[in-house]
Amino acid sequence: MIRHLTIPRGPIELAADLHLPDTDNETGPGPDAEPAPARTVVLATPGSSVKEQIGAEYASRLAARGIAALVFDPAHQGRSGGEPRDLEDPYRRGEDLSYAIDALPTLPGVDPERVGVLGICAGGGYAVHTARTDHRIRAVGTVVPGDMGTSFRGFQPDGAAAALDAMADARTEENRTGREVRVPWLPDTPAEAVAEGLTDLDTTQAVTYYRTERGGHPRSTNRRLARGDSLLLGYDAYHLVDPLMTQPLQVVLAGRRGNTGSYESGMRLWELAPNPVDLMVIEEAGHYEMYDEPAYVDAAVDRLAAFYTRHL
Repeated sequence: MIRHLTIPRGPIELAADLHLPDTDNETGPGPDAEPAPARTVVLATPGSSVKEQIGAEYASRLAARGIAALVFDPAHQGRSGGEPRDLEDPYRRGEDLSYAIDALPTLPGVDPERVGVLGICAGGGYAVHTARTDHRIRAVGTVVPGDMGTSFRGFQPDGAAAALDAMADARTEENRTGREVRVPWLPDTPAEAVAEGLTDLDTTQAVTYYRTERGGHPRSTNRRLARGDSLLLGYDAYHLVDPLMTQPLQVVLAGRRGNTGSYESGMRLWELAPNPVDLMVIEEAGHYEMYDEPAYVDAAVDRLAAFYTRHL
């Protein structure tokens, strides 16, 4: 069962889907009895994605295993409110999770005292960063987690400081002209990727997922507001994890390493965390195959469901 919701977030609202376990086969004291509130996991999705994509793949599977799962569009993206559009602000992405947790006591079928998070790709870093200081979160699960700060600093050919100088000039120009600049996350088509010489396996799989019928969605715009990139360059998803994130941690990694850096990021997180309890490496999988390849996603969710059942 999926309930379509809106979650208050200050002056705006987040568009959300609550995936609830099927209770048809449950027995209770009577035919009209409400099922016991379920353990609940709030999902943090990858950068550029909307709730109907990777988040839905994992949320629906968690619900099938008896765990309620709440997935939402980040502020400024998808069907959620917020201006300017297409902003990827890592700090606001973390706050989104806390606002979602604020709403749990008002939602049917969930137990607001047994709350975990699941972060996928960039959402893994956002989930970790939030869990450090929001201890309503009782357990932290991650799948191919990424630290967007480390990733973005690594993409700058002349270094992060030089990139920030250029971004300062660009923002001054934007303010002068009033024209917001948006940049693509990925080439818009597989043919465009080939024309740009981006033929490595990870980029090819990313474009195939996001920019074709396989995983594309009309509200996943493949555009990022350029002014937010300076926030990403200064971000460290794992800052103060070692003293602050005391919750049990599950890390699921793709064994085939590539240019996303998620394997290295996940191992760094595993080594920093004070309470790591389970590390799973799916040897045959690549980063983007963990988004929707059924065998890999099912294996990950089986392990995650056992982790949440044990710790929530």
